[in-house]
Amino acid sequence: MGKKISEIKTEFERADRQSLPFLYEKYKEDDRAGVVSLIAKYRKQEERLLDEIRRTELLSVYEREYGRFGYVCGIDEVGRGPLAGPVVAGAVILPKDETILYLNDSKKLSAKKREELYDVIMEKAVAAGIGIVSPARIDEINILQATYEAMRTAVANLKVKPDVLLNDAVTIPGVDIRQVPIIKGDAKSISIGAASIIAKVTRDRLMVEYDKVLPGYGFASNKGYASAEHIEALKNSGPTPIHRQSFIGNFV
Repeated sequence: MGKKISEIKTEFERADRQSLPFLYEKYKEDDRAGVVSLIAKYRKQEERLLDEIRRTELLSVYEREYGRFGYVCGIDEVGRGPLAGPVVAGAVILPKDETILYLNDSKKLSAKKREELYDVIMEKAVAAGIGIVSPARIDEINILQATYEAMRTAVANLKVKPDVLLNDAVTIPGVDIRQVPIIKGDAKSISIGAASIIAKVTRDRLMVEYDKVLPGYGFASNKGYASAEHIEALKNSGPTPIHRQSFIGNFV
């Protein structure tokens, strides 16, 4: 009598990628629906994994091109548009000898996936830096200059100095490192995508904490952007200390 389907399922669950072809061959003559379904499931998973590996390779073109110059760092920011909260920049140098899958523009990922990838990036990156510029500073120097300041701070906070910066569309003034501006870079460069993830997660966590001490504006959900709830609270209760005065003139 052959193995129980539950036993075969356990074999598949314990198998690594190299062992799967052996299992496919071993059970290819087993016509029980449960086994046929199990093999189809794992073949589909392998196809998706191969697709992700190919996608990641395509997103690593700039990293390969400029990697010959040394450490390549991706930079991105989040929070240019909200009415409240800081602007946050991330800077990430990814390892050359290990591929991190599923990295992408943070806007294309779920909050859960961003949180998962944040931990992976912080663990495996050669270096990662964050720059945060306050609402008051945004009001003082304007959002563009504040964004540049956040990016410079993120680079300065790296434990390893990069040799090339891959930037999402901008050239950062006041930086003595070679820069490569890439239009829509967070969707074209794996390093910029990684930077966008750590910046987004950092800022979202901050806004959740602000919501605890400044309730009523919906900061945990809207992250400081102009949602209906946020605008209504702004009109009724006025601005908080984390509102950007230069952004809220139409609402107060």
